[in-house]
Amino acid sequence: MEISNETKEKLEAIYQTFLNDEKIKRMKDIKMHRGSNCYEHSFKVAKKAMKMALRSHKKNLNLEALLIGAILHDYYLYDWREDRSKLKKHAKKHPYIAAENAMRDFGISEEVKKIIESHMWPFNFKNFPETKEARIVDIADNNVALCEALTSIAYKNKHRQKYLDHISRLF
Repeated sequence: MEISNETKEKLEAIYQTFLNDEKIKRMKDIKMHRGSNCYEHSFKVAKKAMKMALRSHKKNLNLEALLIGAILHDYYLYDWREDRSKLKKHAKKHPYIAAENAMRDFGISEEVKKIIESHMWPFNFKNFPETKEARIVDIADNNVALCEALTSIAYKNKHRQKYLDHISRLF
């Protein structure tokens, strides 16, 4: 899928706005998969989802909704590790909490809300990602999460600056 320079600039501006938003920066304090944090994870998912969308032959993708949904897919703002009893419920409930928080803090569209709510499929089996954008974010999230889970904490710490440089720009 080809996009114009104007569209690239618009998407990059959206990405940078979220990257530098103080509310989003709170995600840095939330641990994710083996030494990653929610902030880095979410921007890696956004980059992966955008790359997948641009490589696909699908037409009429809403790239703005895809990008915002990918960035906010884990905007739940709590650490479930503080109470291990929340682990099982977290996988199914955090998409709805993230969507609720995103609605409150960013006034997201219904399309973005559905992308966020369905990103945990198949773990949340009842909420299938119905749109192309939602499926791309779901696949990108699963891919990034798997890579993070398989990468050692020592490697991540050694290459932390590389990770931060990687997410500093969308394109």
